[in-house]
Amino acid sequence: MRITNVEGIILRLPVRQAVADGTQDDLLIRIETDEGIVGYGEVDSSPEVGKAAIDAEMSHGTCYGLREILIGMDPFDIEQIWEVMYRKTNYYGRLGVVMHAMSGVDMALWDILGKAGGKPIHKLLGGSFCEDVRAYASMLMPETAQEVRELVHRYAEQGFTAMKFGYGPLGKDVRRDVALAAAAKEAAGLDVEVMIDIGHGYTLKMAMQAAKQFESLGIYWMEEPFPPEAIEDYQRLCDSTSLRIAAGEQDAGRWAFRRLIWDAHLDVIQPDISRVGGLTEAKRIAYMAHEANRVCVPHAFRTGVLVAACLHLIAAIPNSAFLEFSVTDSTLRRELLVEPFQVVRGRVAVPTKPGLGVEINPEAVKKYAIHTGV
Repeated sequence: MRITNVEGIILRLPVRQAVADGTQDDLLIRIETDEGIVGYGEVDSSPEVGKAAIDAEMSHGTCYGLREILIGMDPFDIEQIWEVMYRKTNYYGRLGVVMHAMSGVDMALWDILGKAGGKPIHKLLGGSFCEDVRAYASMLMPETAQEVRELVHRYAEQGFTAMKFGYGPLGKDVRRDVALAAAAKEAAGLDVEVMIDIGHGYTLKMAMQAAKQFESLGIYWMEEPFPPEAIEDYQRLCDSTSLRIAAGEQDAGRWAFRRLIWDAHLDVIQPDISRVGGLTEAKRIAYMAHEANRVCVPHAFRTGVLVAACLHLIAAIPNSAFLEFSVTDSTLRRELLVEPFQVVRGRVAVPTKPGLGVEINPEAVKKYAIHTGV
């Protein structure tokens, strides 16, 4: 089997807002083979920039676009392909957007492998640790405590037993953040876990103050209080509190996660499969976390393509606890899959069909595709 084409398809809603909502656009990766098997992946990055990393022509020996690298290769050589992509983009890549684009390619290759072998990806990754996964409803933090209570009640009624509120007004005023978190936990009660995502807004002192109060409220974890480069602040915070501290969605490559685990002392490691280097790299990171007795909970705030990849990774590793499940009201997120994932009694089933186990809705692709002329 050989790869015959690699396409980056930009999808975008007609109206977007300048908020931290990754369900407003997408870069869908489509890889074709000479045996008619097509694989899909997803990139969480700037779609135009990610597409450029795929479409670029070779400049010199370590400055290739990903399509040019991949054409003619055997998709079953997936580890070799990963290394070749990494080395042949060395001049302008290594991390950042090139790794993001590699992630979508790698995801699509695993989809092809599963379809060719008639197996779901988690079987190829070597595990069936679970048949379904506890999901947490992931959403932006509203402005008022009353809105928080209403959201908690809404998603508790839908069966969720865990919820995460992030960004929005968070990260500016610790007292306000604690008040919003208190409203969420009060409405949730003892049986529903609440996570708070600060979105890089805190100084070290603010985070220490918030951690004490979040811990007393029973908040399950505090996520990303600092920018990803603030390794020393993460270390000092993690060493000062028994509250779980989570981070990692902004990072790419296992080298960054080695620092998050061993230097920053994070409790919850959050690689995003559509940014970190795909399923190939995410499994390496998950087992690095397992070696350190840390939990790995993949970040996922795109469409059902990424959700599928997360489910397969979680099923293939022994150290996960939750599936992030975006509940934002996005037509792109709702329509991209022919059969969107369903939450049943707070859990989502791991796909059992070959590959990612999902079917892309061609009408949704046609509806939201942006034609760049490339």
